[in-house]
Amino acid sequence: MTEQNEYRFLKACRGEPTDVTPIWFMRQAGRYMKVYRDLKEKHTFLEMCKTPELAAEVTLQPLDVLGVDAAIIFADILLPLEPMGTGLEFTAGDGPVVPRPVKDIKDVEKLRPVDAEEDLGFVGDAIRIVRQEISGKMPLIGFAGAPFTLCSYMIEGGKSRDFTATKLMMFEAPEMWSLLMDKVCTMLVDYLKMQVKAGAQALQIFDSWVGCMGPYDYERFVLPHTRRIISELKDSGVPVINFSTGTSTLLDVVARAGGDVVSFDWRIHLDDAWKYIGFDRAVQGNLDPTLLFAPIPILKERVKDVLKRAAGRPGHIFNLGHGILQHTPVDHVKAVVDMVHEYHHE
Repeated sequence: MTEQNEYRFLKACRGEPTDVTPIWFMRQAGRYMKVYRDLKEKHTFLEMCKTPELAAEVTLQPLDVLGVDAAIIFADILLPLEPMGTGLEFTAGDGPVVPRPVKDIKDVEKLRPVDAEEDLGFVGDAIRIVRQEISGKMPLIGFAGAPFTLCSYMIEGGKSRDFTATKLMMFEAPEMWSLLMDKVCTMLVDYLKMQVKAGAQALQIFDSWVGCMGPYDYERFVLPHTRRIISELKDSGVPVINFSTGTSTLLDVVARAGGDVVSFDWRIHLDDAWKYIGFDRAVQGNLDPTLLFAPIPILKERVKDVLKRAAGRPGHIFNLGHGILQHTPVDHVKAVVDMVHEYHHE
């Protein structure tokens, strides 16, 4: 039985040396696996998220197959939007849709406070089931969307290419933006603390869309809110991973938001990113997810490059720069786990 403090993933989060580099994948449970697609034929995506037994089943699907060092609960970053009052739908092909987007101050004021236990308790229940199943084998990661990413979905009504409505709210109505972010931050702290109480042993905050921001606007409109969440989670006793994409030129500012681990995408070399972030912090990343489709010799070369750049320094968690893509060959994902575990720094 492995003691919790001895899990190599958690040790790396704390910047401690590990026997081998720990590895897990964003979206390691999901539609690239046949077992998931078979389950999805019987249930909608939201049904799977909201039924603890199903969410737990999906979380567990890849663990033995891949041999990863951590599990991440199966859920979606947008689940809290429903109890807040904007609604949430998933349409085939189009992805998530927010039917009642936030357009003016009345919409912001109308947003309901969320009781995480009551409104999102199904996530906590799924965490409890998974913890029982994997006890002593590996730790479980809980997660939520970062305030900027959630607010941009709420304002745009779904995905966006240029985030015009979001940025205009910041520029034209900064007080309204601040009130919206405050409400979302209050909800997120409560939600993430509920996950820790249920048994999550680490937390990841996903800022998938924040790469659309320039450094000035990130510092002014995003940094204080992300920092607030991470600092309010300090007393939860679990490591927090601050993940963002498209932020290669912002990493020094992103790092100021906090987080025990800073995770970034493939648009920057890992050693350069770590320099900006500071070698006193752990880092996570940063293989391009499309490389998982490449022939194994190419894949091996690129995995090795990431590991060489980490230079054997304690505090590196191997991951992709974003989630596993649909149709990714499962045997390539498994091969990467083996490559990382077998690698010895020269």
